[in-house]
Amino acid sequence: MPRFEVGDTAPDFTLPDSTGTPVSLSDYRGSRVVVYFYPAAMTPGCTTEACDFRDSLSALAASGVKVLGISPDSPEKLAKFIEKEGLNFPLLSDADKQVMTAWGAFGEKKNYGKIVQGVIRSTLVIDPEGVVEIAMYNVKATGHVARIRKKLGIDD
Repeated sequence: MPRFEVGDTAPDFTLPDSTGTPVSLSDYRGSRVVVYFYPAAMTPGCTTEACDFRDSLSALAASGVKVLGISPDSPEKLAKFIEKEGLNFPLLSDADKQVMTAWGAFGEKKNYGKIVQGVIRSTLVIDPEGVVEIAMYNVKATGHVARIRKKLGIDD
């Protein structure tokens, strides 16, 4: 399974957001963007991670960083998640998991000691030119956003 490393060019993608509107990575060219992949909206770990991004968004935005969350959830489920948790950044639907697979965020993983196929919680930071600046795979939801902020030099 391919995994990106620092210095790789991030391939463009276009996915529907929670309203069904197509969003492309190239729309964010010129900005630093956090692209994070998570297994399922409205589950405990994914809610923790999304709310941490929500709560950090003003500090991230002040440093010119945008956030995109990607999961296999339908746009309808993403809309409910955004409304329920007051999320303030786009969530994108990768129902066929093609983008996740291409970005190394879908494949074999351990789940409760068993090898399964699934979404691998991953976060990549793409620089304004479209190059991978940070690549983190198999991350833990709790404390993850704080670790990203530290790597980006963004304080509270």
